[in-house]
Amino acid sequence: MTQQKTTSLDQAQSPYFFGIDVGGTGIKIGLTDDQGATLGYSAIDTLEPQGPADAMRRVAEACRGILGKLGLDPSRVVRAGLGTPGSQDIRKGMLIEPPNHPHWHHFPIVKSLEESLKLPVSYANDANAAAFGEFWIGTGKIHDSMVLLTLGTGVGGGVIIDNELVVGRNSFGGECGHMIIDPSPEARLCAWGGGRGHLEAYASASGVTARAREELQAGAKSLLASQIDKITAKRIFEAAEQGDPWSLKFIEQTGDYLAIGITSMVHMVDPGLVVLGGAMNFGGPNSPTGQRFLDSVRRGFEARTFQNVQAGTHIEFASLGADAGYIGAAGIARSDYHKAL
Repeated sequence: MTQQKTTSLDQAQSPYFFGIDVGGTGIKIGLTDDQGATLGYSAIDTLEPQGPADAMRRVAEACRGILGKLGLDPSRVVRAGLGTPGSQDIRKGMLIEPPNHPHWHHFPIVKSLEESLKLPVSYANDANAAAFGEFWIGTGKIHDSMVLLTLGTGVGGGVIIDNELVVGRNSFGGECGHMIIDPSPEARLCAWGGGRGHLEAYASASGVTARAREELQAGAKSLLASQIDKITAKRIFEAAEQGDPWSLKFIEQTGDYLAIGITSMVHMVDPGLVVLGGAMNFGGPNSPTGQRFLDSVRRGFEARTFQNVQAGTHIEFASLGADAGYIGAAGIARSDYHKAL
């Protein structure tokens, strides 16, 4: 279910855009107006083994269902945006080898959706789409540049500079989780591909779990010492909320690893705003633990950057939650539509 308050058609500003966010188990579909307000929403199962052609057919059916519920003429919708996990070739509209979608490899997904939906489709990496959502109507809405880090099973990201999303020559722009933060031969391995020392190996949920398990097996004293085989980022957060000193320190250490990556990103593109999204936010802005996590990121960044850069850079939590992907996909479609006018 979307967290966004839906807007009625009589308050909406045309034209309208579909945004589609493909995940490993579910697909979110939203219809937005020209200002990013959500008019309608649907969610369907990915059903990955049935393949991408079947999924795109069902996405088109869901889109038509949204229009039917609203009583909206399909001609009022001018474009759709699609976000999927990589790897992909954005310019060719192709999925390449997304690791969580083994039955979707080497598939012309944009062509498939265009044929099913009868609309032109803009294509993006799912994390880039989430970044654009936050940029369009979320935490970044008053900025012209920003970097988003999505903290989940892996670390994704998106980079927007002077109102333009960075896609890159190899459709790999914004893959912030694969920044090198530890060049040593003993550096941790990334769980989802790549080499040693990547940010994802230290600051994703999978990286956090692996690091925590090693520390607890080595004798760290914690409320979680008897739960080593069941350790998760969520359990670490829950223990921290109970005042467990080891969990609190561990979360702050994770924030410091993030700060290393953020410092490198800021020194490259100087966005003025870095946004932390994804499910692994240790409670986010409404939790003392989440605020402690954010403060550790800010401290780590301040310790590694220049005073004027620190003063002109904000690090904040994302505000759109799981809706950022479909909203950003619609926003990318909107941007492409207006550029073509």
